[in-house]
Amino acid sequence: MDTFRHVSVMPREVVELLAPRPGGIYLDGTVGGGGHARLILDASGPDGRLVGLDRDPAALVAAGEALADFGRRVTLCRGSFAGLDAALDALDIDRVDGILLDLGVSSHQLDTPGRGFSFREEGPLDMRMDPSQAEDAAGLLARADADELKRIFREYGEERWAGRIAREIVRVRGEAPLTTTRQLADLVCRAVPGGYQPQRIHPATRVFQALRIAVNGELDALAAGLAAALRRLRPGGRLAVISFHSLEDRLVKQSFRAAATTCTCPPRLPVCVCGRRAEAKVLTPRGVRPAEAEIAANPRARSAVLRGVEKLVA
Repeated sequence: MDTFRHVSVMPREVVELLAPRPGGIYLDGTVGGGGHARLILDASGPDGRLVGLDRDPAALVAAGEALADFGRRVTLCRGSFAGLDAALDALDIDRVDGILLDLGVSSHQLDTPGRGFSFREEGPLDMRMDPSQAEDAAGLLARADADELKRIFREYGEERWAGRIAREIVRVRGEAPLTTTRQLADLVCRAVPGGYQPQRIHPATRVFQALRIAVNGELDALAAGLAAALRRLRPGGRLAVISFHSLEDRLVKQSFRAAATTCTCPPRLPVCVCGRRAEAKVLTPRGVRPAEAEIAANPRARSAVLRGVEKLVA
């Protein structure tokens, strides 16, 4: 197995937001290489406990090695944070003191051509975070019609030329299947105006993002994971989420805003009759972004936004 490489984003800010304490129970829903998890365990020593989830078996192996010195304080489980209820139930844990969701793709996944997440090197059109999942990106491109592909590229990638790219995919696959990252990247460059002209963002960037989101069901998983996380926090517990693109960040903001909402009665009513109480308090109204020094050291951190809430009610 290749060495697992991933640089944790905003590590100091995450620990400050989660405020781990000795004896607390914490869940890292995307444990990756264990970078954030190690800091949480350090801050919650000597007896804080951490449950780490990840869909990627390579990440779990790396996290197991990185966190081995914490012994029984760490439990690692394979699975999505969308299923954190089942993971905690299996461990007989009712509530936790803090949860971290670090969304997006790891550096290891991007930098390993065989995983098919990046167009910068030739590799299979895979993009599965969980390699045991049935459908990969090539399979999706082979079965989806032009309308579905257009929707995926527009909705998940905010791609201006979604229709042209979708039609070109359908035309090309009629002659031969699309199976590699370079094939798809070159197709996008042909399909969009000025696709081969040098520019800051590669023309295939949004298409690859959209495909990855669709293949892994990322937005549905995020919605389910946010709801489950808020349920499983104990009062005073905190949820921190790092997002890397506007679709994720918008969903996180909306979820946090809804959890912090009190009365939902129509304005014309003289008194509140709904009795709604805020479930959580937003801790990061504007979101937290990486410092310039961190972005210089890790350019992939530039789009990251950290948001957090604190649970108020049982």
